[in-house]
Amino acid sequence: MNITDRNIDGGKAFDWGRTSEDYARFRDIYPWEFYDKIASLGLCIEGQRVLDIGTGTGVLPRNMYRLGAKWTGTDISENQIRQAEILSKGMDIDYYALSAEDLDFPRESFDVITACQCFWYFHHERIAPAFFRMLKPDGSILVLYMAWLPFEDEIAKASEKLVLKYNPSWSGAGETVHPIFIPDCYQEKFDLVYHEEYPLKVHFTRESWHGRMKACRGIGASLEKEEVGLWEQEHRKLLEEIAPEEFDILHYGAIAQLTVKQK
Repeated sequence: MNITDRNIDGGKAFDWGRTSEDYARFRDIYPWEFYDKIASLGLCIEGQRVLDIGTGTGVLPRNMYRLGAKWTGTDISENQIRQAEILSKGMDIDYYALSAEDLDFPRESFDVITACQCFWYFHHERIAPAFFRMLKPDGSILVLYMAWLPFEDEIAKASEKLVLKYNPSWSGAGETVHPIFIPDCYQEKFDLVYHEEYPLKVHFTRESWHGRMKACRGIGASLEKEEVGLWEQEHRKLLEEIAPEEFDILHYGAIAQLTVKQK
């Protein structure tokens, strides 16, 4: 399903379903420290019911499944959900192909609602009241993010520059460390009780970094097949010139926890 938002990539359409296979192979890259930050807050653990919106290929539910929470994952893309179901074989995780704006689970169904790498895509005025309704009285929204840092990592900078050559309107470039932005419409029903931003080194091979970049919104989710092929040729050559066979890319992780306001 094509998504168009004038505030994202200058309104250029993108569809995560077009890159689902690469997404499944190359975007399950979060270090355990990323998940440990969540568990240390007492969230997404045994005894809790968790809704992961924009679940993609189920990266968050699959990796945190061992901690005992009961997970439900939703995503607007049927292709993403199909990959999530394949990768979650043997796990008791429920998946649904639904947009965040169409969620209609019963009142007080969940202890936690998570949104990882997707929060800025949503129509917040519509979903904030729905989140409040679906969360238990002591429930939390957990917004999660991880991004490479092109001004501090030369390989990331060069790869990002090449994405912009093929897709100049891509607005995912130039990331710096900053707190996750929470729209004002959440203030009526929720309190921002915690946020943290922290450095992360993520290990790659040339092949896995190439795959990670191909599976970004600026390439695999938005360019035509021929354009993707040309970018691939040039990016592989670039990595042979500037990167060793294995390397770390400097990222940062960010987390924001909102809790239901107490009466």
